[in-house]
Amino acid sequence: MKVYKFGGASVKEAAGVRNLAEIARSTEGRLFIVVSAMGKTTNALERVMDSFWEGRTGEAVVAMQGVVDYHAQILADLWGEPHLPQRVRGFYEELEEIITLSNPKSRTYEEWYDRIVSFGELISTSIVSDYLTFAGVGSEWLDMRRMFLTNNRFRDANIDIEVSTPRLRRAVECSTSRVFVGQGFIGATEQGATTTIGREGSDYSAAVAGYILEAESVSIWKDVEGILNGDPKQFEGVSYIPELTYLDAIELAYSGAQIIHPKTIKPLQNRSIPLYVKCFVNPSLPGSVIKESISKPIDIPILILKKNQVLLSIKPKDYSFILEERMAEIFAILERHRTKVHLVQNSAISMALCIDATRYLEEIVEEFHGSGFSVKYNTDMELLTIRGYRKEHLQEFVEAENVYMTQRSRKVLRILRKK
Repeated sequence: MKVYKFGGASVKEAAGVRNLAEIARSTEGRLFIVVSAMGKTTNALERVMDSFWEGRTGEAVVAMQGVVDYHAQILADLWGEPHLPQRVRGFYEELEEIITLSNPKSRTYEEWYDRIVSFGELISTSIVSDYLTFAGVGSEWLDMRRMFLTNNRFRDANIDIEVSTPRLRRAVECSTSRVFVGQGFIGATEQGATTTIGREGSDYSAAVAGYILEAESVSIWKDVEGILNGDPKQFEGVSYIPELTYLDAIELAYSGAQIIHPKTIKPLQNRSIPLYVKCFVNPSLPGSVIKESISKPIDIPILILKKNQVLLSIKPKDYSFILEERMAEIFAILERHRTKVHLVQNSAISMALCIDATRYLEEIVEEFHGSGFSVKYNTDMELLTIRGYRKEHLQEFVEAENVYMTQRSRKVLRILRKK
């Protein structure tokens, strides 16, 4: 068994779906395919969600129609005529019923978010599975909400691998199909409520599937030749990296690298399953591999730019020592608002934190004020991480006027700067 994951960019148009089918056709043995929402569908469904949440039903319906029209173009191109698979039709009807008949305030924002945004993966996998059958590559569609049991931490759920294992194994082992198609990014609670496991979580879905099915390998198909030492859209002159260790990959993903989702490595490392990053545009290229050990250490700097950051500057009003007396309280407030911290610096009575931009920023600041802290913040920040930095990086980046905070260790340089 091999596991392949195809991201939204890979299936954003009909040509990509055809390419996926050819890759599946040429792969020997059983294959489990994990597919993300097509193109920018997740962003489009977030607009549906926000309009629904704010009671603007008409705008939500219009935004949903944009999603329907986008997929209709892909379907017509794939089948050569207007076509609407029965399962996709059912998802459209279910989504329309939610946004026109449901009371937004009957559930939390996070619960509705997962319910609405998950339709992107449900629709894309239905189209891909039906097209594989149409193209002569028989496949079986699996609803991963029935396979992956998660906790009820909506928008950032964790998969219970122990409970999920017999579910997914049973579905695969009791089937005669060679190819299976399942959604990335989604699961469900014990009560059946749909959950998501964080943006870009399809990588993690593929890794968990690989672990449960004891796959010989997991491959993530992207539009680059493999792992690069920087995003070519953000940095010039990037270089190809043929291999990384699991540890390197974890550190890079945590820093914000778009190679893989941060949770992805652990289940693979536990079974020593290699993770390949392959080129979707040219499958004949060798790609890159992430594994336990590599032939030689990485000898080039790796640059990672994490956008949409906020700098929080926090100080206790009573001048108490922030580490000894107040640190746990600070992180408890951030945890309640599901806000991740990426950089920390402190003095005796103050702490500076780099966090992800969040819709709850004002609520966080208000709670800090109510708990006896004074808070200032700066938005439109970005965090630059350089692993294996060199002297020229200090001159180029640290001394720039837009730098608010820096942190430096033997191997890693981190710079928080104004966008």
